[in-house]
Amino acid sequence: MSGKRLLMEGSGSISRGFRGEFRQWQIVPGTCNISPVMANQFSIFISRDGGNKKYASVLAPGQHEGLGKTSDEGISSWGWNLNGQHSTYHALFPRAWTIYDGEPDPDLKVSCRQISPFVPHDYRDSSLPSAVFVYTLVNTGKERAKVSLLFTWANSIGGISHFSGDHVNEPFIGEDGVSGVLLHHKTAKGNPPVTFAVAASETQNVNVTILPCFGLTEGSFITARKMWGKMMQDGQFDRENFNIGPSMPSSPGETLCAAVSASAWVEPYGKCTIAFALAWSSPKIKFSKGSSYYRRYTKFYGTSERAAVDLVHDALTNYKHWEEEIEKWQSPILEDIRLPEWYKFTLFNELYFLVAGGTVWIDSSSPSADVKSDQDPPIKVESKNIKVAEAEMNCRHSTGFEHTSTSGCNSSTGVGLKQNGNSTIPRKKRSSKHFSHHLKTEDQLDGNEDVGRFLYLEGVEYIMWCTYDVHFYASFALLELFPKIELNIQRDFAKAVLSEDGRKVKFLAEGNYGIRKVRGAVPHDLGTHDPWNEMNAYNIHDTSKWKDLNSKFVLQVYRDFAATGDMAFGIEVWPAVRTAMEYMEQFDRDDDGLIANDGFPDQTYDAWTVHGVSAYCGCLWLAALQAAAAMAQRLGDKFFAETCKTKFFSAKSEFEKKLWNGSYFNYDSGSSSNSKSIQADQLAGQWYTSSSGLGPIFDEFKTRSSLQKIFDFNVMKIKGGRMGAVNGMHPNGNVDESCMQSREIWTGVTYAVAANMLLAGMEEEAFTTAEGIFIAGWSEEGFGYWFQTPEGWTTDGHYRSLIYMRPLAIWCMQWALSPPKAIIEAPKINMMDRIVISPATFSLSLPETRVRKIANKTACFGNSSLQCTC
Repeated sequence: MSGKRLLMEGSGSISRGFRGEFRQWQIVPGTCNISPVMANQFSIFISRDGGNKKYASVLAPGQHEGLGKTSDEGISSWGWNLNGQHSTYHALFPRAWTIYDGEPDPDLKVSCRQISPFVPHDYRDSSLPSAVFVYTLVNTGKERAKVSLLFTWANSIGGISHFSGDHVNEPFIGEDGVSGVLLHHKTAKGNPPVTFAVAASETQNVNVTILPCFGLTEGSFITARKMWGKMMQDGQFDRENFNIGPSMPSSPGETLCAAVSASAWVEPYGKCTIAFALAWSSPKIKFSKGSSYYRRYTKFYGTSERAAVDLVHDALTNYKHWEEEIEKWQSPILEDIRLPEWYKFTLFNELYFLVAGGTVWIDSSSPSADVKSDQDPPIKVESKNIKVAEAEMNCRHSTGFEHTSTSGCNSSTGVGLKQNGNSTIPRKKRSSKHFSHHLKTEDQLDGNEDVGRFLYLEGVEYIMWCTYDVHFYASFALLELFPKIELNIQRDFAKAVLSEDGRKVKFLAEGNYGIRKVRGAVPHDLGTHDPWNEMNAYNIHDTSKWKDLNSKFVLQVYRDFAATGDMAFGIEVWPAVRTAMEYMEQFDRDDDGLIANDGFPDQTYDAWTVHGVSAYCGCLWLAALQAAAAMAQRLGDKFFAETCKTKFFSAKSEFEKKLWNGSYFNYDSGSSSNSKSIQADQLAGQWYTSSSGLGPIFDEFKTRSSLQKIFDFNVMKIKGGRMGAVNGMHPNGNVDESCMQSREIWTGVTYAVAANMLLAGMEEEAFTTAEGIFIAGWSEEGFGYWFQTPEGWTTDGHYRSLIYMRPLAIWCMQWALSPPKAIIEAPKINMMDRIVISPATFSLSLPETRVRKIANKTACFGNSSLQCTC
């Protein structure tokens, strides 16, 4: 079991377990050292009655493995005395509390609350690599007590990194009573260095002292045993230690540690507060193929490793403000009596992944000097020539655009797009009153603010950045809390749609070869070893032939556009949206408007084969047609809007004819043994259109009937609804065992199904469905996946892929319960009913030379290996 994540988005993360251990280190991109560094601890020393009554213990309840013998000179010599019988742990991300009620001193209550600056809509403080630990001491006894708290920290970034040598510790005295130790860590394998700062706040009643260096072995000048003995005797270190200066670099195999002590007198029945903080500065992030960038926080603190001093100072002086802002955000949900308690708890705690998911947040305005791979050929990116026909483009002003497209790359994709019809879009001014406002007023203060670029992993076992078919589910959390980050992720994918990478790749499942990135296809991910520059790290299948990615791109872009009302965003990404839709025409092989699957697992369920028309991909395609039509109409591309509408009606008719069986939509239109399976995710497209303020795809009977079937079979027939929704279920009530994924319960998909039920007015079924994930994953009777929710589990409890992105989809439930104002105020009339185009004009593709668009120039990739003809 793990605990709450410390530190912040894009700067790396460390988890602190519920017993106080620091573990799951993710400092270097794409790496996760799971094991705890046991020297990193908080400890307490209490003296009463003139020193005749003493208590000392590490604040880590329970038994811990690998400590060694108590006679050693290392940490095993410390007092590991807490049994945990009177200690409790509570978490509500990004905060956590541990209460030691009479341990180790029966007359002293100790509580520790830990705070990380995860503050929605705050794009500055939320990027800071810092965390605060605030201890409150309550003396319930009749005697005055001297209490000393000790924070020890190893010069390590997890694993065995502390053995590599050349690490240096250095004391510091900062402003406002903040003082502590800097731990300069020289990383291995050419990774950028890291400097930690551990510190405490000195006040009128709190005295801070430090020990800059101690070791864990007998040969150390000061051993862990001697350090502990000094604290047992005096409750503090010598003040002269602040004048020692930097230590000698450590030798290979030597572990260098530091300690910060804060001591205070607590009067009988009195109370005292002591605050510690941890921060680090690792300004540069370097990927394995050489590209390097500055982290987001350097925009505010500079690029020196010594910025750790300022970071730890600001954490200790600002944490009360962070707490206030976090409480303002969380309180309305926590106080909503309509919501189950388990839901509130899980909603916030699933957000741990936005820190734990290997997140990288860079300052795009201050790139580091990139080192590029000479062996990689350039990627070609389409260029657009644009003439601005009116004043400056701004969503708060009326504008019109005239756009002529030219191709700056080889756009051959092996796709024969149909070329009938033409498009003439009149230049027209549009008033801002036609468009909704942003999600939050905080995000409107500086509409041009550059919030940098953001990456997060599919999971710590699936090391691919921003895996898009999974982000489809998880993205509701970012859109709700950090919408500017979400829009920038979509901008990155919009650029990717218009790019091509001709390098050959072998696809493992089929054994054939193809190119890494096809123009017009949405990439599966932004890469692994060189994100943004080398996409599609996934190589099991050729994802340019997947049937869900392009639809998911169009749906996410429209949802984000509708929810934020950001016209500049809509105009910027529109060429990619249109290209993505046109690309999909190759999969409509019988001209019925409906795409078909190709007899292999060509979608996010990449082990679950699909034949012909499928409920999942077909429904997503219908939704994408609806979203593309709505977006085109709002941007003035009326011809394309009406073409999508026409195609929608034909496709919908065929979809229902081929898949509707009277109570739900069959898995696919094939003749395999599982073609009539009940897929939990069969209405994913309907979920997105409803979440985006668009009209329903299907009539109410079909929607509610399908969801009820899923609830009765996929949910309730699995342990009475106490595990979530199984992906596939045969109509006879047996789990679909055709593949690994059909028999799995996917946590994020279950949350999405629950959101779909909420949108259909089925609240009781929705919360029952989602509660199964809480029971199995988070409750005491479950499997113990706290803060490491996996992609899924089977009915017998076997999990796959811990610490996974998709469970963030619980925020789509909150989106369904409390949609933004822009979605609430969306027109209730289904725009798909207003059709003015001749049904004979059917193709989405139009002659490039005849197209006049209102789209803004899609920016090139800038300082990267991409070749752009802008």
